[in-house]
Amino acid sequence: MNITVAKSAGFCFGVRKAVNKVYEQADINKGPVYTYGPIIHNEEVVKDLENRGIRVIDSIEGIEALPKGTIIIRSCGVSREVCQRLAQTGFHIEDATCPFVLKIHQIVEEFSNNGYEIVIVGSSTHPEVEGIKGWCDPAHTAVISNEEEAQAYVPKTDAKVCVVAQTTFNYKKFQELVEILQKKGYIKDIRVLNTICNATEERQKEAARLAETSDIMIVIGGRSSSNTQKLYEICKEECANTYYIQTVADLHLSETGHIDNVGITAGASTPKKIIEEVQKYVRTKL
Repeated sequence: MNITVAKSAGFCFGVRKAVNKVYEQADINKGPVYTYGPIIHNEEVVKDLENRGIRVIDSIEGIEALPKGTIIIRSCGVSREVCQRLAQTGFHIEDATCPFVLKIHQIVEEFSNNGYEIVIVGSSTHPEVEGIKGWCDPAHTAVISNEEEAQAYVPKTDAKVCVVAQTTFNYKKFQELVEILQKKGYIKDIRVLNTICNATEERQKEAARLAETSDIMIVIGGRSSSNTQKLYEICKEECANTYYIQTVADLHLSETGHIDNVGITAGASTPKKIIEEVQKYVRTKL
């Protein structure tokens, strides 16, 4: 039996940078350390940080009443308003926003200032998208996540539209939704910027290739991780026996037939240790 772990599985650059920053601040600070929102979408990592005394702040309200210390902005970023309000709290602020997300903030701010309506392709409830919306004119910003929303989208003006994507969005789905928007003849000027990060795009393509040749496909990541959910959807299309797990404790393999190939991939917020534990478990149980 062959067990293949995707080369792109696990922490991406932005996540690694954010997590390292939190651990560094925990080591060098004598005062309290907080993260604004979970630093990444992995419950195991957040739990480990909590065990080290690092507290998650879920809202800007009431922050002034907390013991002064360091606040680290989560990897998926925040709005301009939150950034400004955090800067006024008297806390030391460390920004761990992923560089790819920061680039989107700059893009939408610039295009919005130049009179473009902004279309964000992504999940409206995802913290990254909520943050992106906070860098452009809310009255001229729309979020679409599926074909129905793309078909229904009508800009408030007939002038100019700029389209960006959540960094972890499904690349194939992004292309499909953009094609729908481009066919709308009443949009006179449409600028499409593929802001899905390179690591996400490569991870999705590698996962699809691996799932095609696997009898069993295992996708590891937090339940709230958008990029892991996308990986699962992609793998499920290619391999019916695809499992979505958070840790090895969630893996209950039921296949009884002959298994030649097992593929393993993981979301961008999945620690290497968890991937190795799953790989070891599969090798001993199958």
